[in-house]
Amino acid sequence: MSEKKVSVLEGFKAFLMRGNVIDLAVAVVIGAAFTQVVNSVVKGIINPLVGAFGTQNLDSYSSCLKGTCKIVNGEVDGIRIMWGSVLGAILTFLITAAVVYFLMVLPMSKYLARKAARDAAKEGAKEVVELTELEVLKEIRDTLLAQSRGGSGTGSAPGSGPVPGSDRP
Repeated sequence: MSEKKVSVLEGFKAFLMRGNVIDLAVAVVIGAAFTQVVNSVVKGIINPLVGAFGTQNLDSYSSCLKGTCKIVNGEVDGIRIMWGSVLGAILTFLITAAVVYFLMVLPMSKYLARKAARDAAKEGAKEVVELTELEVLKEIRDTLLAQSRGGSGTGSAPGSGPVPGSDRP
């Protein structure tokens, strides 16, 4: 029974030590802080802009389906639809999505595209260099084979000039 507990604890430890769990925890903390920033932007900028056409508090916008929606003895009489709260949540979502896209996703995708282009260019240059070296080595091989078949190796292969370091032409 203790072996089972050890393996479960080891599995849990391995789960916690994986990199993506730590990344997820960091993302949650950053997301919570980012939510406060977005809520401040909505309350400080968007709501006053909407307030120019009505009230600054979007939560106060509502419609009544049934009854007059008057407050009687601290309770609302009628069925009230709080569409202002929904509008505020949609605005918060759109602002959050826009900020995340324009400040995080778009710059990162441009950076990754530039990096991929640089890596592809380096790889292409490396292939050209490797092919050129391979061609030179093939020429050297062919020249050596032609010289060995020609007899004494005095440069009888077509196109071969004097052997470097020798007195013979």
